[in-house]
Amino acid sequence: MDQTAPLIAAPSASVADLAEALMACPSVTPATGSVFDCLEGQLAPLGFEVTRFLAGEAPDGPVENLFAIRRGPAGARHFAYAGHLDVVPPGEGWTSAPFLPERRGPEGQEMLYGRGAVDMKGSIAAMVAAAGRVPQDAGTISFIITGDEEGPARFGTLALIDLMRERGDIPDLCLVGEPTSVNRLGDMMKVGRRGSVNIWLEVEGQQGHVAYPHLADNPITRLVAMLAELDAIVLDEGTDWFQASNLEITDVSCGNPATNVIPAKVAARISIRFNDLHTGESLSERVAQIAQRHGGTARPVISGEAFLTQPGAFSTMLADAIRAETGVEPELSTSGGTSDARFLKDLSPVIEFGLCNATMHKRDEAVAVADLDALARIFERVTLAALAG
Repeated sequence: MDQTAPLIAAPSASVADLAEALMACPSVTPATGSVFDCLEGQLAPLGFEVTRFLAGEAPDGPVENLFAIRRGPAGARHFAYAGHLDVVPPGEGWTSAPFLPERRGPEGQEMLYGRGAVDMKGSIAAMVAAAGRVPQDAGTISFIITGDEEGPARFGTLALIDLMRERGDIPDLCLVGEPTSVNRLGDMMKVGRRGSVNIWLEVEGQQGHVAYPHLADNPITRLVAMLAELDAIVLDEGTDWFQASNLEITDVSCGNPATNVIPAKVAARISIRFNDLHTGESLSERVAQIAQRHGGTARPVISGEAFLTQPGAFSTMLADAIRAETGVEPELSTSGGTSDARFLKDLSPVIEFGLCNATMHKRDEAVAVADLDALARIFERVTLAALAG
């Protein structure tokens, strides 16, 4: 696709056309510029009031964010779509250029290839198409779109939530279009996510010659004991909705090039994915106490807390829409990594649902064109049901 082609606006374009237009805009995280121009060009003709702004500074910014809203009648319900336009770096070895989307395959089985096809420009295109089919008098629809979900996520959805609160534009329900389907479109939705905390550990000792250990203090010995104690912890056995929490050692570093020197300092890092039996703070405190017993320190960075959108009316609406369009009964899950739903759950009830995730972050990322069309129909159905209350 020609990257200089004019912006494509719904509803005249197909979902694949809308996705191609977004995919043709390189937007490696943190994303700014042309990809947001493209999405604004798709939403404005549908009557959306579009607000764009930059947030943050280097090295994690600036990040561009977009909030678009089309208001329904006074007092109408408000349904929000959320997602991200940034993508991970494409890497090498693609069959076709990652930012020149290409359709391949026989009629009826066409696949659309390019970075962002499933994660998650294809899903955003389906949202745009769905919004274009929902009458304005059905209710209020908004788009919460960031350029920083694949990165540190410091200046993206959090900044958008601040804007929405300032404006008083709080949705009743929010659907995040992450690629949650596994084997076929519709087989899984996410009603929650585990929390995540990374903790940097450090132990200081006293440098010395290995032949005279009594004149030194080897910090590695104490770090090994610390990590052994941490690795032996069984945090829990899981819950009805969440798998067991797990603690993993993700890095150990000393940087000692000499074979005859006891180092002065050693460091490590652990990552904990936890369910709703814990908080990031409680786990950080527990690790800090263990580190202190071994003469070390612990510096936590909490990426998000565990949350659950209790299955009920919202999940039933979405399941009904999925079943009507695909015949598939979706599994309600909390598996996988984190997403910006961890922030949006503080704004309104939130569920994640989207395309098949088998090729996300891989070379030759691709989506079935038929799945794009079906996803747009699912989004249309659930939007109408949510706005009807």
